[in-house]
Amino acid sequence: MLDLAGLQNVGTIRHQLGVAALYEEVVRRREGLTSRTGSLVVRTGQYTGRSPKDKYTVRDENCCDKVWWTSNNKPMEPETFRALELRLRAYFQGREIFVQDCWVGADPKHRLAVRVIGETAWHSLFARTLFIPVTDKAALAKFKPEFTVLHAPHFQAVPEIDGTNSEAFIIANFTERKIIIGGTSYAGEIKKSIFTVMNYLMPQRDILGMHCSANIGDRGDVALFFGLSGTGKTSLSADPRRSLIGDDEHGWSANGIFNFEGGCYAKVINLSPTAEPMIWDASHRFGTILENVTIDPETRALDLDDGSLTANTRAAYALTQIPNHVPEGRGGHPKHLVMLTADAFGVMPPIAKMTAAQAMHHFISGYTAKVAGTERGIVEPQATFSACFGAPFMALHPTVYADLLGKKIAQHHVDCWLINTGWTGGAYGVGHRISIAHTRAMVEAALSGQLRDVPLRPDPLFQILVPECCPGVPPEILNPRNTWENKRGYDAQAKKLVKLFQDNFKTYESYASAEIKAAAPRMK
Repeated sequence: MLDLAGLQNVGTIRHQLGVAALYEEVVRRREGLTSRTGSLVVRTGQYTGRSPKDKYTVRDENCCDKVWWTSNNKPMEPETFRALELRLRAYFQGREIFVQDCWVGADPKHRLAVRVIGETAWHSLFARTLFIPVTDKAALAKFKPEFTVLHAPHFQAVPEIDGTNSEAFIIANFTERKIIIGGTSYAGEIKKSIFTVMNYLMPQRDILGMHCSANIGDRGDVALFFGLSGTGKTSLSADPRRSLIGDDEHGWSANGIFNFEGGCYAKVINLSPTAEPMIWDASHRFGTILENVTIDPETRALDLDDGSLTANTRAAYALTQIPNHVPEGRGGHPKHLVMLTADAFGVMPPIAKMTAAQAMHHFISGYTAKVAGTERGIVEPQATFSACFGAPFMALHPTVYADLLGKKIAQHHVDCWLINTGWTGGAYGVGHRISIAHTRAMVEAALSGQLRDVPLRPDPLFQILVPECCPGVPPEILNPRNTWENKRGYDAQAKKLVKLFQDNFKTYESYASAEIKAAAPRMK
């Protein structure tokens, strides 16, 4: 008997439907359109990005001393959760439901069994695509979920009754091992809620959960790319010269790196077939879900340059869509660690090498610019600090993850790099974003060892070591101040950014070592 997490009197149960069958259900139920190249195009309504103000964690005696209670992990009392869940269960009565049983975690020793139960076919396909579906019949017969997601995008909460911020809610209950999501059709909430669960569970097993992409070279050299959405994790890790382990969420255990997922969730606004050919190809194939991408209703042609619905258009596709992916989703301990930032101030150098202490400082700081569409209300880049490059998904205190990272960097002698994919020649509105071709050349130079013997100079603000030259990159852009016509304007922006770094780090100073404190940026 299928465990439906307390749901009763439901209608038809569609359990573990495959991709083709789910396509048929999406079309039958008029949930989306098929493009002329085979991808599936859906709309998410008013919620076209994550809704962090609607995310909660149930606070009880089992987790109250573990969870990092902030605006990213707002508490909800168990009684409030229970009342809302009862209303949600009543909503499901008589409804056709879709169930997907999946693994989260490519390492069999550390994977989590997850069951996603929902009211829509396309979200069931999303779960099957982004996680690792259980396809073996014998394993499916024995499958017992360790976490269950109840997903009802058309069910709306009533804040006055349910204690929520709005009609949308994303609530994790670690003790009862369940997640309930409603009021929003943005599929990323399914993915990120499970990522939050993994980041709660894994460190308690001495495994670091990371918001990063990962790839591996021919010599077995693994590289990690940390960064918030829009900084280039997916684009830079999808390198035809290296094999892709995963594009967003990973664990680092005593055995090495393993992907949490079985798919990718890439931004596709203004996607270029020449600059990002593998993601472009995957976005035009059968099995891929395109969120809020414009489609011609007659010809079914796609327009990836149209951001009229949102700048956060997305493609969800299986890793098997990437020709050079790593089938087992695992790799050894990394040789390189790259921290990505999209600096909207136009101040940070496009590439620099960091000491371990500097890497720790930047990891705890997590500076970047939130780009348009990633969250509701963001219409232009805004400077932000997100601890561990993923504070909204880190259930524990940032120092838990930072301590684990520091130990692993030291143990495995990892080279650490900072790459700025943001603005050059001026701040946002004046300058322009650094060319992706130049960024790719910098990454290639760092990972291949071409910068090993290049002279390095300390950045006067951030102390990180900037190469004096880099193959395939104009030398003048390596010093950001040189790219500004208005040097006084640069100095003013630099002073502002350094002050933001210093103010942000005050929250963590009491936890930081003397070496990490000394790595902080400063004005001379």
